[in-house]
Amino acid sequence: MTARYQTHPTMRVRGNPAHLPTHLPSKLPEGLPGERRRHERNLNTPSSLLTPADVRDSADLARLLEQLGCGDDLIVVSNRAPCIHSHTPDGIVSQRPAGGLVTALEAVLAQEGGCWIAHGSGDADRATCDERDHVRKQYLDAPYRLRRLWLDEDEVAGYYDGLSNEGLWPLCHRTDVEPSFRAADWDHYVQVNRRFAEAVVAEAATARPVVLVQDYHLALVPQMVRERLPEAVIVLFWHIPFPAPQRLARLPWREQVMAGLLASTVVGLQTPADAANFRLARAACARVEGSAHIDAYPISIAWPGRQDPPAPGLGDDVRRRFGIAPGVRLLVGVDRMDYTKGIPERLQAFELLLEERPELLGQVTLLQIGAPCRGALPAYQEISRQVKALTERINERFGNGAWRPVVLHAASANAATVTDCYRASDVCLVTSLHDGMNLVAKEFVAARNDLRGALVLSRQAGAAAELEQALLVEPRDIAGIARAIGRALDMPPQEQATRMRAMRGVVGQNTVFGWAARLLGDGVRVAARRTARPDPARAGQWGLA
Repeated sequence: MTARYQTHPTMRVRGNPAHLPTHLPSKLPEGLPGERRRHERNLNTPSSLLTPADVRDSADLARLLEQLGCGDDLIVVSNRAPCIHSHTPDGIVSQRPAGGLVTALEAVLAQEGGCWIAHGSGDADRATCDERDHVRKQYLDAPYRLRRLWLDEDEVAGYYDGLSNEGLWPLCHRTDVEPSFRAADWDHYVQVNRRFAEAVVAEAATARPVVLVQDYHLALVPQMVRERLPEAVIVLFWHIPFPAPQRLARLPWREQVMAGLLASTVVGLQTPADAANFRLARAACARVEGSAHIDAYPISIAWPGRQDPPAPGLGDDVRRRFGIAPGVRLLVGVDRMDYTKGIPERLQAFELLLEERPELLGQVTLLQIGAPCRGALPAYQEISRQVKALTERINERFGNGAWRPVVLHAASANAATVTDCYRASDVCLVTSLHDGMNLVAKEFVAARNDLRGALVLSRQAGAAAELEQALLVEPRDIAGIARAIGRALDMPPQEQATRMRAMRGVVGQNTVFGWAARLLGDGVRVAARRTARPDPARAGQWGLA
């Protein structure tokens, strides 16, 4: 988990965005025999047709979208924008969220004519927009339009803080935090979803746009768009776990939410278990109509193109940056300060390990990066207090003047710093109580081209289904996590390399660009079947002829 937003260091060149590589990476991930030949064949042979399974990078994705013909009227809809603008003493600056999702969605919109619709939350966002609420080109050097939607304080409190994050978020995650549902929050949720849908209709250039809707904040948008644009190709991806029907039954407006989702052409979930829960929920809502295609589309990251080996002094540099004693072994956790992430359980497991293995005292430190998150909500204030109290207890119990067992960095960290921490660490800890995917696990694997380090991963994170060579744990089993950390610290280099090579092969073959390709490819394929008017060339490509 990197910083939610980071300053964009360079402007992008219109028509050839700097963040969209057009060359073949010089080093392809280990465990992918024949990948260079596949890329050379598909990128250099104009007549060859790609399928979603072929897509590894942004260049592949751009070619596939061109083949599908969906770039001219493609609309991405999300709560959070791909960039925000802020006032500084030096003028207005643009910041963008770190991570692979924005990179992939921008690749989707790389062709002229696309539009991204999102809530404008930066203090300078209004100043950068024209009379149609589009960001002016001097503030967004990108080939797509960015349309901002303005929400007042009551709308943010009801739609975002209330229904989305005090209601749907805890409903969908198996934790000790109970969801809260208030009628006023639901009213704001409906109102804001309608405004997003109206923006989609206004931005659509044709009667059949391709609309990619992101996450639980916007569950009603597909139905609202469908009512106005019945031929639209609407793809919704639900990033968080989808609850079982008996849990979903606690939502007073479950039928409205399911009706909104089922108006999509495709509903994408993270895992087969989530997709199964969704199908059961559809069956339980017998009065709800809708024929959306439902499937699992595990999200991933953008595989790094060229990596140098970790610099010899990187570990010492990371330790200096965070005030960690030199020479100690390093455990790292990178999370939002969220009650779903299992940070207290992780700290308790580390405390137990130090109790049971006193030879580790003074020899290992846990660096926990905990980015602030939704600090206005009581549940998030409480988890922050718990983590700080546990950190103080462990340090007082075991630490001394020269060594702290736990270093808590209760702030965001930029992408470069997080990558340095991954590459300098001996063990990465991902112990989520429940998680849709958890990209930290995949980021750690991608960063370790030296084939060193071990990953301790919760079985309740979606990533566990793919990263079988991690040390898998149950996140509430404190003793089990402690044993796994000890095993990771004791793991021989040869075993580290074997496990890491296998995990890198999985992540390298399944990138965020492939994720986007499958979602959009299935959307076009399903829509073509339903209209019974598939383009002959594409019908052959998709097995529809």
